[in-house]
Amino acid sequence: MPKLRRAVAWSIDFTLVVTAASLLAVLTFNRISTLFADVPDLATRSGWELVTSRGDVVEASQGLGLSLWNKTVLYVEQAFGALVVIAFLYQWACLALLGRTVGKALLGLRVESAARGRAAVRAAVTTVADVLVYALACVLLIEGQFVLSVLVWAAAVVFFLLNAVPVLSPGGRSLADRVAGTTVTALGFSTPAAMRPVRTS
Repeated sequence: MPKLRRAVAWSIDFTLVVTAASLLAVLTFNRISTLFADVPDLATRSGWELVTSRGDVVEASQGLGLSLWNKTVLYVEQAFGALVVIAFLYQWACLALLGRTVGKALLGLRVESAARGRAAVRAAVTTVADVLVYALACVLLIEGQFVLSVLVWAAAVVFFLLNAVPVLSPGGRSLADRVAGTTVTALGFSTPAAMRPVRTS
């Protein structure tokens, strides 16, 4: 049962990360739309490209197109970078201040020994396993590195499993727990002292 609770807690926390990703996607879409809808700026840049190309219209249009593409890619990469930072700060702040994330709090779980230093290490490993490697794979795909992107996607799956599967072991400690020296425990489900059987010699 505790393992099931940890899985549900992770699902809640990951849903929050996906929500942040969705908001960043909307923001990025609006930034890109503004980039293409800013007619005066486009006219100025296309005119400048035409002047610097010495009247070569094809070269000027290629230069403008490349400039727009590079800015679009930059906006998308900034969104992925922001997502990684948000995921890390969420994990770290919750663990350092409360000793649990929102998902763990709702499921009655707590991360023991999560002092600020250990919380940062645990948050970093969790962020790498859940977000960072996948984000890197997406960035590589946008950059046109298809083969490398597929390899990084495969590495992301392996990293995720290395972090998640040990939770099913008898010790129940994820890779993040082992690296940070923390343990996830259940709250409010232990037997009260008054109800424990009294040993008589």
